[in-house]
Amino acid sequence: MSTLVLELRQGDLMVVNGAPIRFRNRTRIELTGKARFLFGKQLMAPEAADTPARRIYFALQTAYIGDELERERGLEAARGYIAAFQEATTSILARDLLERALAAAEADECYQALKLARRVMRHEDAVLGLPPIPDFVREEEESDA
Repeated sequence: MSTLVLELRQGDLMVVNGAPIRFRNRTRIELTGKARFLFGKQLMAPEAADTPARRIYFALQTAYIGDELERERGLEAARGYIAAFQEATTSILARDLLERALAAAEADECYQALKLARRVMRHEDAVLGLPPIPDFVREEEESDA
């Protein structure tokens, strides 16, 4: 099994298998086993889920890093939000990305689903003329969790 080494700064937040961890000092960690995790700018606060695409992202985030019950509820919420978004949008690109995101989430590949959902959020922001979420990670800055 391969390992992943992460360097985190003082104050960084990371959620591993549903448990939030805040780092008190700069540290380097090595994940040697399978873990569901997001850190820092990959995490969306509940109050930031204020548009249809952002609600989809938050539901998929919950399906990825929540406890077992939260994961089930998150996936169910994502299904509903995705169906509503696909019905309302005229964008073929958004529909395709969401179809792929839901398929990834249902195959327990939620990190990939989140990456696809971020693309839909950027598309939605452009269409609606909204600024991106402050401090939210851009795809080129991501690590492959």
